[in-house]
Amino acid sequence: MNVTLKLFATFRTGRFTVETREYVQGKTVRDVIEELSLPEDDIGATLINGIHVEEECELKDADTLSIFPLVGGG
Repeated sequence: MNVTLKLFATFRTGRFTVETREYVQGKTVRDVIEELSLPEDDIGATLINGIHVEEECELKDADTLSIFPLVGGG
């Protein structure tokens, strides 16, 4: 299955902005986070097709997974 990955803010540094990857059925958001070596404590939001999801959520063909870091400031 093909999944489009979108990284935001600091997660783009040394990686990519948008990329399409092929995965086997059963791949979860957490699996992708681990594959990309993103620090789990820095994850602010994960969305599939614009809808907030938990990291245990399984991806489906043609999904777009967006991963945002925590945002600081005041």
